[in-house]
Amino acid sequence: MFKRILVANRGECAIRIIRSCRELGIESVAIYSEADAHALHVKKADRAVMIGPDPVKSYLNIHRIVGVALDSGCDAVHPGYGFLSENDEFARAIIDAGLTYIGPSPDAIRDMGSKTKARESMIAAGVPVIPGSDGALNNVDEALELAHKMGYPVMLKAAAGGGGRGIRRCDSDAQLRENYVVTQREAMAAFGSDILFMEKCIVEPHHIEFQVLADSHGNTVHLFERDCSIQRRNQKLIEIAPSNFLTPKLRESMGAIAVKAAQAVGYVNAGTVEFLVDKDRNFWFMEMNTRLQVEHTITETITGVDIVAQQISIAAGEALPFTQADLSFRGFAIEFRINAEDPKNNFLPMPGRITRYISPGGMGVRVDGCVYAGYEIPPYYDSMCAKLTVSGLNWHNTVMRAQRALGEYDIRGMKTTLPFYRTIASSEVFMQGEFNTGFMDQHPELLDYNDNERREDIAAAVAMAIAVHAGL
Repeated sequence: MFKRILVANRGECAIRIIRSCRELGIESVAIYSEADAHALHVKKADRAVMIGPDPVKSYLNIHRIVGVALDSGCDAVHPGYGFLSENDEFARAIIDAGLTYIGPSPDAIRDMGSKTKARESMIAAGVPVIPGSDGALNNVDEALELAHKMGYPVMLKAAAGGGGRGIRRCDSDAQLRENYVVTQREAMAAFGSDILFMEKCIVEPHHIEFQVLADSHGNTVHLFERDCSIQRRNQKLIEIAPSNFLTPKLRESMGAIAVKAAQAVGYVNAGTVEFLVDKDRNFWFMEMNTRLQVEHTITETITGVDIVAQQISIAAGEALPFTQADLSFRGFAIEFRINAEDPKNNFLPMPGRITRYISPGGMGVRVDGCVYAGYEIPPYYDSMCAKLTVSGLNWHNTVMRAQRALGEYDIRGMKTTLPFYRTIASSEVFMQGEFNTGFMDQHPELLDYNDNERREDIAAAVAMAIAVHAGL
């Protein structure tokens, strides 16, 4: 097992990894930019090293991060999610430096990170894929010709994309012509590549992903599914495990396909195979994420498996301690991403100082966060403050627990998604427990909620801002 691990990430993600390191008796080394000098992950780690003044580029400086890992006496690096977690050059640099990369091989990251290459690999393995282009599109005329063959609507996607970015639905020739240029521009800005491909649009599908684990001894298992259908702008908001939509037979079939997909590319470590499932329960491979997922907490909750600890053990060369037959799940779990955003203003990020922070607790409640009262949420990073995970023995119990926990949660100083989630969790449509990716568009009334920010809270926020400005 490793002696010391560098956590190449920040915030909630870094804290999550640090906690598993501590439980395994492994020392952790955190990195941080100047903007994160007072971040909670810096305080939680056994050691923390400032890596640069730039709030974003510092976490993307491969040479600097590798140097810190070596200088700190680390023998492994965990990338977390976001930043360099799906960068094959980073994984290769770690390995070339004589360190262990806690994740899949650089080749697997590269091949599955390319959506066109991933499609080709899955087709060769006999995994069902969404009808679409055989590879990258050469120009808009080729895209139009293919769209006419498949029929609208179609989806334009960045070949190097991920995280819901670089995706545009097209319902006509005019939209396709316009979106082709826009999507290329978005893809180049986000991923450094403007290569696009096309898929048939599955209208209002369920977004179902299967968590897989694979060791270097040839063992691969899945930890069942997560339903990630509640989204805004292709970004996940609320995730559920297991899915209320899947039948036991479909769950078994999709799980076997997810394992097959991972084995087809020689995958080792934790990964997620994502599918779209239509209303008739037909399913197709969408993509594979070659990293830890934000929503891994709900899988841990229903299975009892520490996914981060398994990542570390696998990277250390250990075999999985269980087979597929040993694995089962119990009850339900829901994860709410608590973001500093204004849902009523198109989920506009709302950085600022937290004036009050009270987290929920009790049975079946887990909070993975990185903020506290007095913490200044910087404008440079993802707007997520915390992840609230609730669980129960059945769906009704889990939803009632979610209502209670969301009611206890109190974050003041800026707008957050908390009041929006309280409205969703108490709605009849959520209690029914079946969702597709059109959920937000189908229920605009859920955005008609009360912020519940009282005058005294506003006054407290103003008073704190004045005190900070005055240096008190």
